[in-house]
Formats: sequence, structure tokens, C-alpha cells
Amino acid sequence: MVKTVNKIAVIVFGPQGSGKGTQAELLAKKLDLFHFDSGSYLRTLLHNPALQKNKIIRRERKLNEAGVLNTPSWILRTTAEIIKRATALGQGIVFSGSMRTFYETFGHNENEKPNKKNGGVIDVLKRYYGNKNIFIFLLDIPEKESIKRLTERFVCSVCKGLLIRSELIDLGKIKFKICPFCGGKIVHRIDDNKKAILVRLKEYKERTQPIFKELEKGGYKIHKIDGRPMPYKIHEAILKKLK
Repeated sequence: MVKTVNKIAVIVFGPQGSGKGTQAELLAKKLDLFHFDSGSYLRTLLHNPALQKNKIIRRERKLNEAGVLNTPSWILRTTAEIIKRATALGQGIVFSGSMRTFYETFGHNENEKPNKKNGGVIDVLKRYYGNKNIFIFLLDIPEKESIKRLTERFVCSVCKGLLIRSELIDLGKIKFKICPFCGGKIVHRIDDNKKAILVRLKEYKERTQPIFKELEKGGYKIHKIDGRPMPYKIHEAILKKLK
């Protein structure tokens, strides 16, 4: 029998550009949680030079760069292992960017064989943290806002810091060529081109949104939060729900 950890597990859902990573990072620092940013983790893994001859890595990288969601069974195995590592250290966990598919969440769907060993991510969380310690949030923003944020989003090629063009211009940093934090070159993320963005938003509607209804049927409350205010306001709203 798995021993549960006296900590919480927080899942932050939302469309691309809604600020999931920002809110998860704020919660991780505030509540001493392990932040599993599946998007960042996957980009690091899929672009690891030492793994580029691996057929699975090549397959998953191609999907990722096209804006298509990665293979659910592969993601499920990866996420389950991360959860086990966190609980082995006695840590609570907060997710951003995961779960994104029905199979990943519940361990079954009509197209893939059921994962009888672990079930889905929600089953793994239930075993290690207990139902009462699982909290789910949905950051809600209009599609136009998602597209605007993503097309203005850049990253530093050195420190990997996330930068928003309009925010830096508002701060008077008009020369948008180098990172204001470390001086590194600013670049677009590979999957933040317009074509890939539209594919990712379509994937979110068709493959992620159906998860919410099923979670509610299973007794989980999904706290819907307006994702448009300043990050600190959203953070405060989330903390109130966690009290």
C-alpha cells in the first residue's frame, strides 16, 4: 500500500498563454511545492543533444514543434515518475502544462489501451496525496488574448527567462534585442509561431477541455479564475481558494 504524503497537489489548467507557469511558480515559492512545468521539462528533454538519435525523442520533438500534443502514454509514464520522486522527498507538487489529454489524466480513452499499472495522473495523485489534498484551478482567458500573449512572448537564449514585448516597452526598454536580466540574446520559442499557436489552441479545445467535465463527475471541484488581471492578483485569488 502506498503511503500518502501530508502535502498538497495543485493542478493549474488553462489555454496556452494563460499564465499557468507563472502562477505555478508563485505557488511553489509561497507554499514550498515542487513545480513540475511539463512544457519546460519536455523542451529541455526533447532538445537534449545527447538524445537526438533516440527514435522516440525524435518523434516527440517533431510533434512538439508542430504544436501537436505529445503521445499521451509517454507523457503519463514521465509524469507518474516525477510524482513518485516528489513524494519520496516528502514534497507537495504543483503542475503547469499537465495534464493535457484524457488518457494522460485518467489512464484510458477509446483509442489507447488502459494503463492498468498506474491508471492516469489523477489516480497517481490520489494514491500519494489523497483526494482531499488535490486542488484544481482553471485560468480562463479569451482566445484572442492567448494569441496576443503568445505572439509577444520571447525567451532569453541564455537564462531562459520569459519576456513579454509589450511589458518591456511599457517599462521603457524599447531596444528589444537583449535580455534585461542577463544580456543574452532574445529569441522566439520554436512553438510560438502563428501556425503552431492555432494548432495548440485547437488541441486544447478538443483534447484538454473534455477533461474538466470528467474530473467534475469524479467529484473534483475546478476553481475557475480570471486569467486577465496582473499575476499577483491571480495569485491572491488562488491562495484564497487554498485556505
